[in-house]
Amino acid sequence: MIEELLGAYESGVPIAPLRERALPLGDVDAAYAVQKEMTAHWLGQGRRLVGAKIGLTNKAVQSVFGVFQPDFGVLLADMAVPDGDIVDLKRLIQPRVEAEVAFVLGTDLPHQDITSVDVIRATDYLLPAIEIVDSRIKGWDISIVDTVADNASSGLYALGTTPTPLSKVDLRLCGMVLEHLGEPVSVGAGAACLGNPLNAVTWLASTVAHMGSPLRAGDVVLSGALGPMVPVTPGAMYEARISGMGSVRVGFSGSGE
Repeated sequence: MIEELLGAYESGVPIAPLRERALPLGDVDAAYAVQKEMTAHWLGQGRRLVGAKIGLTNKAVQSVFGVFQPDFGVLLADMAVPDGDIVDLKRLIQPRVEAEVAFVLGTDLPHQDITSVDVIRATDYLLPAIEIVDSRIKGWDISIVDTVADNASSGLYALGTTPTPLSKVDLRLCGMVLEHLGEPVSVGAGAACLGNPLNAVTWLASTVAHMGSPLRAGDVVLSGALGPMVPVTPGAMYEARISGMGSVRVGFSGSGE
């Protein structure tokens, strides 16, 4: 199974769903064990861990896949792309974009019983983010175990460049618009992300601490989609604007061929 997933990354050819044939249906612990083994492989290649991403926090996204619980994956340094960069579609298989709030931590969150106050205290600043999600599973035919094993359907991500203190933003009410050619393609607000992006990060911090891999100072955390994800159009440039935090842009080459 690990070889299959790694092969999909290398070849750009998606594989059949893992559930039932390779992973027990609904066995999330087994799927995270696969993700952990994948992460160890990447770190062994010299790649650098820089944080985590939370997935499936938005009801619109959940309903697309019939998955109704959040999950998480790891962020590696070479997954980051600069604000305004043009991404070569050959790096991806079946990409989609979504706008999120990124938390950058200033202190560790080592405890298993993390509270929202702990997260507020630990957050150094916020940045607007576009996550470029992707799937190594053919046709995005995923269940919870498929996406968890596949590093929570991670791809790449872009961050804005103007840090904003958490105290300056009402995360529950902050509005988001994701635009292409000046036209909105996805809209939402902080309340769409588990009621508040702060809730999502609190869930993640407690979950990963319980699993023995707590969040650390300097980590970037993508807190989850504020609105529906959007399939990438070749040649497109997308801009996400989040009220109180500014904007971030990312474009894509004209073809993945």
